[in-house]
Amino acid sequence: MTFLKRLLTSATIVALAFGASIAHSQTSTIDEIRARGTLRIAGILNEDPYFSKDPRNGEWRGFVVEMGKDMANELGVTLEVVESSWSNSILDVQSGKVDLAFALTALPKRALSVQFSAPTYYNSFVIISPKPALEGKTWAQLNDPAYTIAVDLGSSQDQITKAYLPNANILRFKTRDEAILAVATGKADAIINTVFNGMVMTKKNAAVGAVYVPTPILSSPSVIGMNYGTDQVFKSFVSAWADYNRRVGNN
Repeated sequence: MTFLKRLLTSATIVALAFGASIAHSQTSTIDEIRARGTLRIAGILNEDPYFSKDPRNGEWRGFVVEMGKDMANELGVTLEVVESSWSNSILDVQSGKVDLAFALTALPKRALSVQFSAPTYYNSFVIISPKPALEGKTWAQLNDPAYTIAVDLGSSQDQITKAYLPNANILRFKTRDEAILAVATGKADAIINTVFNGMVMTKKNAAVGAVYVPTPILSSPSVIGMNYGTDQVFKSFVSAWADYNRRVGNN
């Protein structure tokens, strides 16, 4: 064997060994999930209709939990719900504590921390108010200092107030419950939130009034947050799942 042939043969062996080593070390996200046997998602306490945890047996319910179960079933694993919060769910995805965070609003700032799937559904923004006179109002009509609007600070609905209600009197609270209390006690005329949350608010506390939909209708995509280290196969799977279930009306 000539020197050149020996050199080429050695180089080929090294390349094959190196390639095999890389392939072996790069376990896919789906392989990791299947090896673990569970798909882990962030769960938020007391967030009907998205999440609800039964204190008696620890069982999680809610339409997001059902989404997670369906996706886990497609992967051939079971669902594990990891207790979290809306703000911590982003951190839990980043740290690898969970695989996915459902029901996120695709804010540009959040995209600096996690990557998003295709939309699972679209959530419309509404006002919840005990004042029937607010029914049928446009966002432009609500953009008036005569109206006091409550909102939870830093939320997607807070972004709506900044964009559409700069002239209204906005009361910003650290939590949604504080904003709800402001309306229930008459300190604010209305609270801005999503239609799903609004329906739950009126069911739990009649003092907040009814759900009204200002025009034009403003909607935001609800997406699934994934770690930026997630491989393309899993990312494509999650988005394909979201697209399919949205199109057929499951989400």
